[in-house]
Amino acid sequence: MAINPQVPDYELEDTIELTTAEQVRAISDPLRTTILQMLHERAATVTELAAAVKRPKSTVAHHVNVLAGAGLLRVVRTRRVRAIDERYYGRAARMFYVGLGRTKDGVELPQDFNDFEVAAAESVAAYDAGELRSFIRHARIPEERAREFWQKVEQVIHDFDKLPRSGDTTYGFTVGLYPMADYPTLPPRADEQA
Repeated sequence: MAINPQVPDYELEDTIELTTAEQVRAISDPLRTTILQMLHERAATVTELAAAVKRPKSTVAHHVNVLAGAGLLRVVRTRRVRAIDERYYGRAARMFYVGLGRTKDGVELPQDFNDFEVAAAESVAAYDAGELRSFIRHARIPEERAREFWQKVEQVIHDFDKLPRSGDTTYGFTVGLYPMADYPTLPPRADEQA
């Protein structure tokens, strides 16, 4: 199998901040998220996407139009097939992230879907087969350190997104960083108390 040196096979922005409710709603649908994920590999037509997800072409076309209308997908090239222009769609950016919860006009954005809920459902078969690799760690750190750490994680995500697509197995990669209100912590050591 040939390895594509550039993933995906079209130019795109590195990141786009989602600042409208329309954009957040667009990525909050599992089928649209799957479409976006597939387009990390290469540009594709609605027909190719429909075959990959085993859904009717009209259904996939609707979801592609929603993503394109929200500015998350765009036509990256066309090809003439029997007097019809076939459109190849690609992502507008490698990574989309939700802004601070409000649009520039102050309208509250809908909550993004829970990536961990999606990952939990996707990973059941791997868990049952003993093939799930995961870790959970907890650290009591200042918010500034959490932001610094997350920037490193974002770089790993970008590296994962740029991997050449080859092989027969698709791997999911889920990361998260979240504050916890009620996690137990040790009191200061006796020799640190005044």
